[in-house]
Amino acid sequence: MKKRILFVDDEPKILHGLERMLRPFRKEWDTAFAESGSQALEMMARESFDVVISDMRMPRMDGAELLEEIKQRHPGSVRIILSGHSSQELALKSVGPAHQYLAKPCNADSLRSTIERALSLQQLLTNERVRELVAKTGSVPSLPSVYLKIQQILRSPDASIPEIGKVLAQDVGMSAKLLQIANSAFFGIRGSVSTPTEAAFRLGVDTVKALVLSLHVFSTFDRAQLARLRLESVSSHSMSVAVLAGRLARAEKLEASQVDNAFTAGLLHDLGKVVLAANVPEDYEKALEVARARGITVWEAELESLGATHAEVGAYLLGLWGLSHPIVEALAYHHRPGGHANHSFSPLTAIHVANVLQQEGAEPPTGARCSEIDLNYLEKLGIAGRLPAWRQLRDSA
Repeated sequence: MKKRILFVDDEPKILHGLERMLRPFRKEWDTAFAESGSQALEMMARESFDVVISDMRMPRMDGAELLEEIKQRHPGSVRIILSGHSSQELALKSVGPAHQYLAKPCNADSLRSTIERALSLQQLLTNERVRELVAKTGSVPSLPSVYLKIQQILRSPDASIPEIGKVLAQDVGMSAKLLQIANSAFFGIRGSVSTPTEAAFRLGVDTVKALVLSLHVFSTFDRAQLARLRLESVSSHSMSVAVLAGRLARAEKLEASQVDNAFTAGLLHDLGKVVLAANVPEDYEKALEVARARGITVWEAELESLGATHAEVGAYLLGLWGLSHPIVEALAYHHRPGGHANHSFSPLTAIHVANVLQQEGAEPPTGARCSEIDLNYLEKLGIAGRLPAWRQLRDSA
C-alpha cells in the first residue's frame, strides 16, 4: 500500500512545482495538495495521510497553527514545515508542533530522503497506538532541579555556551529537544549536530534563552505521575553510560564524530522510558510491576505489556526529530544489538556494552532484572575478548 503525503502551501505555483518535482516518485507515494490550512484539515477529515508538509507563512492559519491542529486531531501523521522565509518568532512558534523544519529551496533528493526516512521509522515501532503517542510528543519532561538551574544560568549576563551545554547534558529531556531544534532548520542552521554543547553553540545563547525562558519549550516531570520511575536515577545512569560509551568508542579508535554519537546515544538511550512514563503512566507502572514480580528486564516487560520497548520509542521520537542515523539505530537496538546488521564496533556496540557494564553489581531501582551483554553479538564482531579491557576502562574512571 502506497504511503500518502499531503503538501500545504497558499501559493499554487509552489504546489505545482512540488508536484512536478515529485512526479518521478508517483509509483511510491500518493501525493495530495492543499492551498490553505482549512482545506488541509478538510482533506484529512476524509482520508488519512502519513506525512504532512506545510509552508509556514500562510494567511488565516499559518503552518505552525495547522500542524498543532493536526497534532491533536491526527497524532500519527509526521509533521514537517517547509519554508523559505520565517522570522525567529514564527520559527519558535513551530518548535512544538513540527517534527522537522526544512528550508526552501529544498531539492528533490533532500525532500525525498526526509520523507523516506520518516516513513521507514514506522518499521521501528509497529504498534500504532504507541506510534501515535510518540508522534504527538512535543517535549520530554525534564528534571525540575536541572530546569531551574538552566533558568538561573540563562538569566545571568555572564552565561556561557560551555556552561549551558554542560548543564543541558545532565538532563535527558532537554538534551533531546535541543538536539531536535539544532538538527532541523528552525533557525537557519544546516548540518548535523550530535552533542548538547554543540547544539547550544550553534543556536547561540539568545535562542536558547528564548526557548527556555520565554516559550517554555521544555517541560518538567510530574513526580505524581509515576513515582517509581526515579528520573534522577535515569538521568544519572544515562550520563554514566554516555561517558563510558564515549571512552569505549575512543578506545576502539572510532572517528571523532562517532565518539560524539556514542556519547549522545548513551545520554539518550533511556529517553523512551521518560516518554512512556509521562504519557501512559498507569500502563508503564504495570509494566514495571510485571518486571519486578517476574524477575525479567524492564524492556521485556514493556514489550509484553505495551507492545513496544523504550528502546524503539526513544529511537522513533529521535528519528522523527531528525537526529542522525547512528544515534537512532543505537537507541533502537541497544538491548538487542544482534538484531542489527552492523559488522564492527559502532556507537550501538558502545552503548550496549556501557549500559550493561554500568549496571553490573548495582541494585536496579525498579527491582527488575538487569540486562546482560549479548556475547553472541560480540563474538560475531570478533571483539568478545575486549570485555576485560572495557571493564578496566570502566573501573579506572
